[in-house]
Amino acid sequence: MTFDESYAAAAARWPAGTASRDVPTSWGRTSVLAAGPAGAVPVVALHGGGATATVWAEVARELAGRFRVLAPDQPGSPGRSTSSRPFRTTADQTAWLAELVEALDAGPVHLVGHSAGGHLALACALERPGTVASVALLDPTACFAGFSPRYLLHAAPHLVRPTPARVRRFLAWETRGRALDPAWLEVAVRGSTEFDATPIVPTRRPARARLARLTTPTLVLVAGRSRAHDPSRVARSARSLLPHATVGVLPEATHHTVPLLDAGEIAAAVGDHVVRSTPPPR
Repeated sequence: MTFDESYAAAAARWPAGTASRDVPTSWGRTSVLAAGPAGAVPVVALHGGGATATVWAEVARELAGRFRVLAPDQPGSPGRSTSSRPFRTTADQTAWLAELVEALDAGPVHLVGHSAGGHLALACALERPGTVASVALLDPTACFAGFSPRYLLHAAPHLVRPTPARVRRFLAWETRGRALDPAWLEVAVRGSTEFDATPIVPTRRPARARLARLTTPTLVLVAGRSRAHDPSRVARSARSLLPHATVGVLPEATHHTVPLLDAGEIAAAVGDHVVRSTPPPR
């Protein structure tokens, strides 16, 4: 099976009627999976580092009846997008996302981001608040706490010299043995081992004073058994830094089971947050 075949198999898990669209940006052609009514409230789902839009399949199934779910493959990551120039800073990534939202004619949008996608969603809300209606951060990294040294130690072998066995072993360790969707797992393994590595964009936690100025409605869902960082510290820090945010914990989730597993609970929280954050039509 090729990467394209594995991607197609995982994308087939999205709800019936899902379309794939190529959107030109100055950073490359961005491939977007889109589901739900064309005129519905737009929800843009941002995957984590090294993942693809296919990771949102189960959440999209839950949300597409009420919202327009749009999930891009980030240029420079494995997937169907192409990259014309590399991202070097978070500002580059937010510039790409702003171009994408404008090209989709979907703004302001509700951003949902997992892991590094959560960091990007938060950065966009801080830097370009006019384009963002709300943000939902799913076990976000580099937002409220640093990575666990143990997590980085386990991740290093498959990042430095990836092999299928190393990728599978790392995910099995972090997910504490919870079974992942085999179709998505195949995409993740092939994406990690068959694509040339691109430079990792350095991320920094936003300063406390900057977060204090955030007015965008924010939801933070922490994976209660995450090995990427200390879940209790992430939740505690989020509540302290963003006192007006809604902070919840997914008790059985780990960093890499989100958003694949517990999709019903995730989608219910995100859907309620989107509804609360959407002004009534005039």
